[in-house]
Amino acid sequence: MSDSPRVWVFFYGSYMNRAVLAEVALAPEEWRPARLPGFDIEIAPRANLVRRGDGAVYGVLATATHAELERLYAHAHQVLGEVYLPEAVLAEQLGGGLRPALCYIAPAMRAAPADPAYVERILRPARELGFPASYLARIERFARR
Repeated sequence: MSDSPRVWVFFYGSYMNRAVLAEVALAPEEWRPARLPGFDIEIAPRANLVRRGDGAVYGVLATATHAELERLYAHAHQVLGEVYLPEAVLAEQLGGGLRPALCYIAPAMRAAPADPAYVERILRPARELGFPASYLARIERFARR
């Protein structure tokens, strides 16, 4: 599968945690901290994006093949019970520059409280990537709802 073309994808939830991706044998070759304007994050019970003109979500831009992404999001559906669909976005690399990417968003998610352990799987890499304190506080609040 190494000769399969790789595409850029913006990960914003637990998939920006390399240990979580390793559980489904996905190891992106490229990995760059990024910001996605025009959206906000919700975690209820899983991470998802909602359109919000003045919002911004932090995450990573990574590369993967279409087959890897299909396997990853099939796992999200089968194991987590959520359907995420790809959308084209324009993310801002924190080191500078814009990058078109796919971003997977659930069009419908049954609201429920987030598991604090799940939120921690998002917070750990967010801290390591140096995301702003205000964004980390936003994520932490989902563990206390």
